[in-house]
Amino acid sequence: MSQYDLVVIGTGPGGYVCAIKAAQLGLKTAVVEKEATLGGTCLNIGCIPSKALLHASEMFHEAGHGFEKLGIKVAKPKLDLPGMMKHKSDVVDANVSGISFLMKKNKIDVHTGMGKILGAGKVEVTDNDGKASVIETKNIVIATGSDVMPLPGVEIDEKQIVSSTGALDLEKVPSKMIVVGGGVIGLELGSVWNRLGAEVTVVEFMPKILGPMDGDISKNFQRILKKQGMAFKLSSKVTGVEKKGKGLAVSVEPAAGGDAEVLEADIVLVAIGRRAYTEGLGLDQAGVVVDDRGRVQINTHYKTNVDGIYAIGDVVVGPMLAHKAEDEGVAVAEILAGQAGHVNYDVIPGVVYTQPEVASVGKTEEELKAAGVEYKTGKFNFTANGRARAMNATDGFAKVLSDVKTDQVLGVHIVGFGAGEMIHEAAVLMEFGGSAEDLGRTCHAHPTMSEAVKEAAMGAFAKPIHS
Repeated sequence: MSQYDLVVIGTGPGGYVCAIKAAQLGLKTAVVEKEATLGGTCLNIGCIPSKALLHASEMFHEAGHGFEKLGIKVAKPKLDLPGMMKHKSDVVDANVSGISFLMKKNKIDVHTGMGKILGAGKVEVTDNDGKASVIETKNIVIATGSDVMPLPGVEIDEKQIVSSTGALDLEKVPSKMIVVGGGVIGLELGSVWNRLGAEVTVVEFMPKILGPMDGDISKNFQRILKKQGMAFKLSSKVTGVEKKGKGLAVSVEPAAGGDAEVLEADIVLVAIGRRAYTEGLGLDQAGVVVDDRGRVQINTHYKTNVDGIYAIGDVVVGPMLAHKAEDEGVAVAEILAGQAGHVNYDVIPGVVYTQPEVASVGKTEEELKAAGVEYKTGKFNFTANGRARAMNATDGFAKVLSDVKTDQVLGVHIVGFGAGEMIHEAAVLMEFGGSAEDLGRTCHAHPTMSEAVKEAAMGAFAKPIHS
């Protein structure tokens, strides 16, 4: 008889949420985690610590540059980087402790060690001392997440050439930082160190930053970041990084080929993406099929080709987002409990936690054009929003895309202060198939930043009032 109904390998947002939901539904559940703490990349070295540093750096910058405009005179702020890093660590510790509490509360057994699938129903756990034990289970969920995508020819040492992990733990503010990759991670961490005083240059292979996001958003957001002091080299690639004295010499070439230039830097951050983490899982031995990018192949119910083995989160196809993994974790737990678990992949918000924030849900204009969908656009700038003016937060806009015939909202894109919070009214609307008119006619409190979303919706089905 199996010891467990479910064993989840990995305790990032997808894994621990899956385990908790399964336990709530009455399944005897265990998790396997190779690290000493629970929470995976997100809680320990990703989402949570980066947001702690983003907020702290924004407060530092605001104190030095924004207070005087509000009639507040203070002495020039002094950076206490060790204190800022302590804040980050305290936030991580609190979140990690919270996950441990939830494991105990829901009577979920935690097995610390490297998990390996021996076959359907069997997971081997090897602890730090090399001692292995086998646990049996009716079902296995692979939730091992992702790892840093390496840059060919460039070795990450987490000291001078760093991944996101090292960039969250620098001991001093670099004079010059080169960020390889203009995606979410690179822009967030580049923004942190730019605000703290580094000269930051972003090198991006594509002709735009935030590749999959709406082009209008990308263009305007880059303009805002340039105004903040960040430099960009688009359609460019880093072909080599050499240590030169105490610094680094970075070779940058046009993406289409051509002569290279050499840029100097103290720190190079490699942020070109992430890849599915399946190392040591024993997928070959278990007969689990992966695709050409190393992602575990699943069907619409998250099941692999092997009965009793499922996979969710970064390790499968789809956006590498913690909340996407969480929803998949809930869905697979419900399926295993005999319910109808489901995730609507058309309504998964994405947020860039810079200042201002960028948020998006649904289709971009480029996607609608490529699919031949006729759509309407409503757009409203925060410069015309009373609350934004009062807060000196007028950068950016809200944009609503709706179907020409049905008025159903197909996508909403925002760059502006608090965009990551504002995007959720659009997500709820879209989850219920709502129209631009539904959103535009919904009463919004005044004065709020969210009124810009209402006005953009009004612009899609009729005309905005305040522009």
